Amino acid sequence: MKRLKSISTRGETGEIVEFIESSGNVFADLGLSNPEERLLKSEIAIGLENAIDELGWTQTKAAEVLGISQPQVSDIFRGRLRHFSVERLLNLMAKLDYDISIHFEPKENSEIAKEKFVVSV
Repeated sequence: MKRLKSISTRGETGEIVEFIESSGNVFADLGLSNPEERLLKSEIAIGLENAIDELGWTQTKAAEVLGISQPQVSDIFRGRLRHFSVERLLNLMAKLDYDISIHFEPKENSEIAKEKFVVSV
């Protein structure tokens, strides 16, 4: 696991307060298993919730359109994603008429990957 950067400063009352700078993935910072997958699933879930909110739908209406139960919609909204695969969450986005694109880009200074490409479904 990547070592996190620690920052110290003085609080309002003069006490020393230590902050740890995030790696950008809270799941990795917490030492949880499969942090990249957890982050991806949470980002898709946020997209689902935003799309459903934008439509003004209730969880019951969303469940009908998505073909899942209202409690499952609630689980998505609450970030309880253990029983949802990335593929299943992407399929739910597609049911809301979203185009799905996956963007691949080489890491900076990659010795192997050289080209960017996008897959759309």
